[in-house]
Amino acid sequence: MTSPLLTHVSTLGPYTKGYPPHAPELRLDQVSAQGWRVLDGDLPFPLALLKASALDHNLQWMKAFCQARGIDIAPHGKTTLSPELYQRQLQAGAWGISFANVQQAGVGLRHGVERVLIANQVMQTVDLLALHTLQQRHPQARVVFLVDSIEQVTLIHDWQAQHPQAHFEVLLELGIAGKRTGVRSIAQGLQVARAIRQSPALSLVGLECYEGGLATGQHEQDRQAVDTLMHHLAQLAQQCQTESLLQTQEILFTAGGSAVFDLVAQHLRPQLGMPTRGILRSGCYLTHDHVQYHRHLQQVGQRLGQTQTLLPAIELISAVQSCPEPGLALLTMGKRDVSYDLDLPVPLWRARPGQRQTTPCEGAASWRITALNDQHAYLRFDPHSDERSHPRVGDIVGCGISHPCTTFDKWRWMPVVDDDYLVVDAISIHF
Repeated sequence: MTSPLLTHVSTLGPYTKGYPPHAPELRLDQVSAQGWRVLDGDLPFPLALLKASALDHNLQWMKAFCQARGIDIAPHGKTTLSPELYQRQLQAGAWGISFANVQQAGVGLRHGVERVLIANQVMQTVDLLALHTLQQRHPQARVVFLVDSIEQVTLIHDWQAQHPQAHFEVLLELGIAGKRTGVRSIAQGLQVARAIRQSPALSLVGLECYEGGLATGQHEQDRQAVDTLMHHLAQLAQQCQTESLLQTQEILFTAGGSAVFDLVAQHLRPQLGMPTRGILRSGCYLTHDHVQYHRHLQQVGQRLGQTQTLLPAIELISAVQSCPEPGLALLTMGKRDVSYDLDLPVPLWRARPGQRQTTPCEGAASWRITALNDQHAYLRFDPHSDERSHPRVGDIVGCGISHPCTTFDKWRWMPVVDDDYLVVDAISIHF
């Protein structure tokens, strides 16, 4: 049965970017039966897609990584905001799903996620009311969010006075000087924890930090920075436990972005004198990428002694629409289709429509994308190279991306393809 929330995205049609403009409406679960082939041009470009084999590999790799260390994962759902991908992650053993705000948490709760970690502060009255309403509608679910100030505790306490049935489980966040949210010292953290303990609106059930801002790609520097942060988080947790500030039978102890998660994982099982669940929150592991996280995972692989870790699962497909001058081709994708906040897309392969065969771009006359407009990508190449390596109007070009988060938010669905680019599944996206 189609969820009411999915109506505008799980029913695809000519109004949906990346969907055949001439095709009738289809439910998301009917897509795999259409026999669409990307290399035959059955879908319009630009098109963001996911590769099934890489998704499966990444799910199993991360499952094994966590099992080997006795920790859990609640991957950050803001990366994809896709219920179908959440279900894949949960089926692969994820403890729950993390989100960035109450609206995103609502997407998860309405689509079967029963453990929700909002890795952010909640304090606005409209969000508190929405979260309380979601808890009433999904009584079987568990939701926790972050607290990092007495002012936030006061705002929640004052709101709860008008809603005495409301009660929230929270995590105390330890931050990093000059970086994002979180208390800046153990002393400050204890003050906030004591305020939480005194409020009938809240129960402190664990502690949290985010180390992503520390990642530099330098092994020893990253290791020392992460070790220090996680040591301070364990110290804060121990002192909260000593003062009986934690109101839980099991402490949630969580950290972990997608860059140096292997260093964090070493610290997620501190000895705190009571059951403790270590939870990693990496989100980009599922689709990975070809630039930003590829660089970080090379470092992770070196530390783990592995030549292969995660595989890039997301690609952006476009076509050469014009070759107006020597050394320049224009592709049918731009800032509205692909991430560009960290790095520009990277050409991976080319194909002629209908040939069902791709040719790698390495050495293809030094192909590179140098700029994006709203709807165009500037593909530069060596005009003096062998003409057979030059892009031609109509060519299909597959590109890798950098930073999956800011590609997903530009789409409302993505096809999932096999290694021959036959569409075998589809996902919805709820940004």
